[in-house]
This record gives sequence, structure tokens and C-alpha cells, in this order.
Amino acid sequence: MLAAGAAAVVALVAGVVTLVAPGAYAQAKKEAPLVTDGDAAARPWKRYNGWPARDYSKFNTLANLASPPAPKEPRKIAGPIVGDAKKGAELVADRNRGGSCLACHVMGPAGGANLPGNVAPDLSEIGNAGREDEWLFNYINDARVYNPETVMPPWGSHGLFTDDEIKDMVAFLKTLKAPAVFKTALDNPEKRSAPVEKRENLDPLENPAMWAVDKAQELWKQKTSSGFSCNTCHSDPASQFKTWAASMPKWEPRVGKVLGVEEFVTRHAKATTGANWPMETDDNRVMSVYLHFLANGQPIKVDTGSEGAKAALARGKELSARKVGQLNFACTDCHGISANKWIRGQWLGEPKGQYDHFPTWRTSLQAIWDIRQRFQWCSVNIRGDELPPDAKEYGDLELYLASQNEGLKLSVPGIRH
Repeated sequence: MLAAGAAAVVALVAGVVTLVAPGAYAQAKKEAPLVTDGDAAARPWKRYNGWPARDYSKFNTLANLASPPAPKEPRKIAGPIVGDAKKGAELVADRNRGGSCLACHVMGPAGGANLPGNVAPDLSEIGNAGREDEWLFNYINDARVYNPETVMPPWGSHGLFTDDEIKDMVAFLKTLKAPAVFKTALDNPEKRSAPVEKRENLDPLENPAMWAVDKAQELWKQKTSSGFSCNTCHSDPASQFKTWAASMPKWEPRVGKVLGVEEFVTRHAKATTGANWPMETDDNRVMSVYLHFLANGQPIKVDTGSEGAKAALARGKELSARKVGQLNFACTDCHGISANKWIRGQWLGEPKGQYDHFPTWRTSLQAIWDIRQRFQWCSVNIRGDELPPDAKEYGDLELYLASQNEGLKLSVPGIRH
């Protein structure tokens, strides 16, 4: 038995929760206890309810390379292309085909010139450019034959449009010979103002995610069947966790990967109180919000100097440039070369500023998302298969993103559309 008034350290050994005297624990093991084997998220992983259910296993993910290779040379097209320009006008504005051409291009009257993007060149007068039909066909089919570094999806090679549909689109492009006429200034991406979040994210009346702080405080003191709670060891979380979340994620040699706050919570809770809080469950999310909330105002500063962290950082940088999904996009395509531009009606921000507010409240979804769920949605949104939230690739990517946000102060829970 511990002496009266002594603090207790809890550890899970061989599946049994035991109390360890603080001094003995400090001498035996300085690291926070973790369950180091098994998964931290559900297996088999199942996509969230309401998300597109399509299977994109034929295309790259952050873990596997599966996409068909780029063609080595342009396809030969005999004679001038004869297509249906009216059908082509409908196809370039078809939002069911990966966002449509209008997501990135202004294209004259296409789609009623309704909220086109400006990630790519304005094509409203391409009919005056003198481009050959074969060139236009191949650029739509797979622009990599002309520009290996293009951010344009390989519409034909990846099966989004058929040859006949591409020919209809070429026929439409040849009709574009005058500047676009916009109904409102909002429709013109060159005049559309960048969004500015003005809501007070820490005001419970404006941000429903603040309820997570209250819920987490209840969980903090809630004893499990072991008789222990977070409060057993951490009775003053406001001071004990004042800076911790700002130093996460972190390379953890005991599990051989980078752990973010959410996976750390899963593994530490299981090893100490025995609580079962898998990633992407409600209890895990609210605890992550709370731990980040306790570190609000602290500048982000993650370890990038240790041997394991250096290697993970390099992998994360490589992953940020990997083309994935049927649309063949990389993180750097949207948040690098195309940053500070519009993709349809969505603003593409720079990497810095994409991390300090997570977990965040999504007003359009009425839900809290952590950064791993954001990574997952990015993959699905570009027609790729996501990984489980505890995938090592996401850990590497999170470390790289956090390093790009160094110096920004945490402000959690955030609030975004």
C-alpha cells in the first residue's frame, strides 16, 4: 500500500492495472506508460457514414503506389476532332466528375460562369490560341505527356472521361473566343475576397465544440473499473499540461512511429486507467480538444532534431508531394503551388495556418474533426482511399505539417466551415 497522501502512478502490466510508487516508477521508467502493441483505431477500418463509398484501390494512397503510369508520348489523333460542343459544355461543368474543369479554370460561359476557380489558366479565349486538336485532346486526357509536374488530373488515363467525351470537350474549347462575363463580383475568382474567420472560436455561444471541454473535464475524473482516472496522476491538468499539446506530435521509439495527441491518449489511457478510447471516437475527440485547449496560447514547437524525428520529418515531406487518388493530387498541389487561390468556391490556404486550430468544429457538418480526419477527407475528396487514422504515414505527415506551423499559437477548438 502507498503511504497516506502519496501520489499514485498507474501502469498496465500484462493486462492488469497496478499502482506503482512514484519514486520507483521514476527510477524504473521515465517515459509515460503506453500500450505499445496493437492498433489505436478500429480494424478493419471502415469509412465514415455519409462519406462517398466508392473504391479507389486502383490508385495511389499515402501507403501504396497503385496508379497507372503516365503515358510516354501523346496519342495520335487522325484528322480534326469532330465532337458535340453542347455536350462538351455540360461535361466541363459536371461536378460529378472530380469537381469539373470549372473547379480550376474560368471557361467563358461554361456553367453560367458560376464560381469558377483560378488555380489554372483562364481558358475563356483558348479558341483563339491556335492549339491543334491533338494537343487539346492529349492535354485533357493526360497532361503529363507535356508537363510531368502538372497539377491537372489525368482525366482520360484515370478513367474520369471517355475518349468521345474528351472529343466533345475539345469541340467546346474551340468555341471559346471571348472573355467570361460574370453575373456578380463573387463569381470572378480574381475579385473574390479571401475568406476571413471572424467568429470567436473560444466563445461557447459561437463555437459548439466548447462543450467538449466540459465533457472532457468529466471524463478526466471518471474512474474506470480499475478504480483509477486521469485525475489519479494528473490532479492539476491546467498546470501539468500547459504546454504539452504544443509539443505534439512526437516521434515515439517504443512504437516506432510519430504519435499525435489522439493516438497518445488512446495508448496512454489503456496503459494507465484501462480506459478504452480508440481514435475517432467521441471520448477520444473530446480529450484531444481538452488537452489542446489547456495549451492554448502556447507556440507550436515540435521535436525535429532527434534521429527518429529527422527521419519521420523527411518521410512526411516526401508524402506531402506524393500524387494520390484518381485525381492524382498531392498536398503540395493545393497548399503549395496553388495556395492562396480558389478551387471553385473553396480557398486554398498555405500550410502555415492549417494546424494551429485543430481539433476544430466544422459548421457545415456539425461535428468536431481532428487533424487525422482532415487528412482522411483530403484523400477521399480527391477520389482516393484513406488510411486508418493511426497509420504511420499520417504521423509522418502530421509532424511535417506541425513543423511548418512552428511559432503559431494554439487556439483550440477552432471553428471552420
